[in-house]
Amino acid sequence: MAENILSPIPRSIKSRRSITIIASLYNEELVNALIDSTSNELTRIIPNMAISIYRVPGAFEIPVCAKFLLERSKPDAIIALGVIIKGATAHADLIASSVTSSLQDLAIDYQTPVIHEVLMTENAEQAKQRCMGDKNRGVEAARAAITMAELFSQMLDSGSTGIAKSLPKANG
Repeated sequence: MAENILSPIPRSIKSRRSITIIASLYNEELVNALIDSTSNELTRIIPNMAISIYRVPGAFEIPVCAKFLLERSKPDAIIALGVIIKGATAHADLIASSVTSSLQDLAIDYQTPVIHEVLMTENAEQAKQRCMGDKNRGVEAARAAITMAELFSQMLDSGSTGIAKSLPKANG
């Protein structure tokens, strides 16, 4: 286990953190549950967290909104939230693949953590488990965003050019 795992307790951070959530309106009930769990976990860990939430029509629009915001502001991290439920055609796979590639490209190009929680599930029951149930991905998204924002901040503060000392050692 890594030594730098974010503890799920309120933290005192040197400077105020700014996290942007971009969430799909499609599958709204499920995505609203993700937004609630994500924002609740963010403010539980860092009570004075600045959270901005932007809603877009569907998952496909999340990357363009992220790029627009990255070019105009500098959030400490972006959290992308959406739910894609597979259907009888390849449409869900195409959307999920495009969103995944685009979000990764933005994270690399802008050197800003982009947490990908645009979920693709086999069915509605699986989606409910990941948005409202025991496998809630919103909590994980919040913790990942804070961990990455803190890591990037530490690297900037220390003038680090590498992150090897901050990551867990691989087994094997």
